[in-house]
Amino acid sequence: MRALIQRVTSASVEVDGAVTGSIGSGLLVFFAAGRSDTAEDLSYLCRKLVNLRIFNDDAGKMNLSLLDVGGEVLLVSQFTLYASTRKGNRPSFTAAADPDEGRRWYGRCQDELLRLGIPVETGVFGAHMKVSLVNDGPVTIWLDSAERNQSRRR
Repeated sequence: MRALIQRVTSASVEVDGAVTGSIGSGLLVFFAAGRSDTAEDLSYLCRKLVNLRIFNDDAGKMNLSLLDVGGEVLLVSQFTLYASTRKGNRPSFTAAADPDEGRRWYGRCQDELLRLGIPVETGVFGAHMKVSLVNDGPVTIWLDSAERNQSRRR
């Protein structure tokens, strides 16, 4: 699973002119599931999201997590995080989960974040969305659940 997260002071997503999700301070999370992802991948990604210390403490140091600051998540599906640009100029998305599986993982991600105590707003899976945000910092971080296995080998 992959997530591109942005620390925001506000973010919203719109589908067909209607706002489907809007948050104040927290994380805008672009989320994608891959073909070989498992429940372990989801658990890792969600735990990492809520515990990353990327919010400033009173000294201005990134030392607080989403849980610490009482932040929210705007969860937006984005299968293009699995784009491969190795050959040619047209991206390939064959590593992304098929749409039905991706939709299930997206829903499970929302459920897991809620279970972990994070308020979650969402876009609409598979829809053409317009995302607005005020990036705070800016802080933008890439998460890939496949990296959890690499860190164990070091």
